Amino acid sequence: MFFIKKAASRPLIKKIRHTRQRKSLAFILDSFQKRFLTGYFGQFSDIYETLRSSKMIEERNTGFYKSQMKLVESEMSHLTYNIRKLFNSCNPILYNVANYYIQTQGKHVRPLVVLLISKATSIAPKIPNWNDGLYNKYNEPISSTNIVNDNDPDKPLSSYEIPMDATETDIYPSQRRLAEITEMIHTASLLHDDVIDNSHIRRGMPSGNHVFGNKMAVLAGDFLLGRASLALARLRNAEVIELLATVIANLVEGEIMQLKETIDKEDNEYSHFSDVLNKYLKKTYLKTASLIAKSCRATALLGGCTSEITDNAYLYGKNLGLAFQLTDDMLDYTISEDTFGKPVKKDLKLGLVTAPVLFAWEKYPELGPVIKRKFSNDGDICRTHELVIKSQGLQKTKELAEKFCNKALDSLNLFPMSPSRLALQELTYKVLNRAE
Repeated sequence: MFFIKKAASRPLIKKIRHTRQRKSLAFILDSFQKRFLTGYFGQFSDIYETLRSSKMIEERNTGFYKSQMKLVESEMSHLTYNIRKLFNSCNPILYNVANYYIQTQGKHVRPLVVLLISKATSIAPKIPNWNDGLYNKYNEPISSTNIVNDNDPDKPLSSYEIPMDATETDIYPSQRRLAEITEMIHTASLLHDDVIDNSHIRRGMPSGNHVFGNKMAVLAGDFLLGRASLALARLRNAEVIELLATVIANLVEGEIMQLKETIDKEDNEYSHFSDVLNKYLKKTYLKTASLIAKSCRATALLGGCTSEITDNAYLYGKNLGLAFQLTDDMLDYTISEDTFGKPVKKDLKLGLVTAPVLFAWEKYPELGPVIKRKFSNDGDICRTHELVIKSQGLQKTKELAEKFCNKALDSLNLFPMSPSRLALQELTYKVLNRAE
């Protein structure tokens, strides 16, 4: 049996000055030894099958996932503070409303994914003659500060940021800023969604519109989008700006699709089911997956990655986002309101059709009229819930989510093997199993 002694490999590693290369080589050498010790000579991409085993699932439940997330612990710990500085306002009322959802500390899945993609692609191939020098100006105004800050010249819009040693992280400052922008856009969408849905609970607390009123919630959401757009422009990358600008439009388009009837009057036959499901998935992409997908591509662009890597970063985010929403649809049926942090059966009460209901309609066509009247008659919600369970609508929804998770994992195969790639794989499985 052939062994690579760690002691023998360390002098070679120490000779490499660049932190990224040093860490990558150490990981590769350790991984190479493990392959010999286990008699495993296959491709690293086959780790996908290993992660699916019960042993790895058990490890995840006992802290493996948590330890992987420590890869971006420093960046995540500064996230909320930096976001607050980005939307700082001379109007205290506006600041308080905008800050309300930030301080409730949600899951922060979107910035987490952006940071992990940033780290995972840091050792990926770069485009020729790429230089990140331009993007180090991400905090500098493009226009004259006298114009940009005309309402309050003494309070610059660029945020103060806790200094971080660039040699101790694989993530560029512009990529950290993108993670913050992504969370700001998401938070703005929550403020607007809660007004549209007349929600009273968000993240286990009274919703923003319930506390401050609809008008202030809408204005605060608009304000967050404005400040996010300002920070986005300062990244000085035209394609990144284009990507995130289309995300904001996608959010509105998806909301309009959701407000319309999912099943049209002529959609009475089972033959129309695939069309209706595709319509639902398109809406889901616009409302949920677009932000994740385009942010993943954007951070790969900011890292100077090749088109092959940026394309696969996008595909990972797209498929992860679709799977995330599908499992979210299942949560409406599988967990309590206290655990969920928002009302259960909310979608049915709002007359919204989700994947579990569509799969129930596929088996029980009589559910069609109930869907068309948006579950408005007495007993409609209970009957629909019963048919969802009876039809295995939840199981079929999970199978569809698993399909998208598999596609997301496939997209990671072109990424260099690293702890960050493993963390993204773990995150994908966590998304799939969150409804259990």
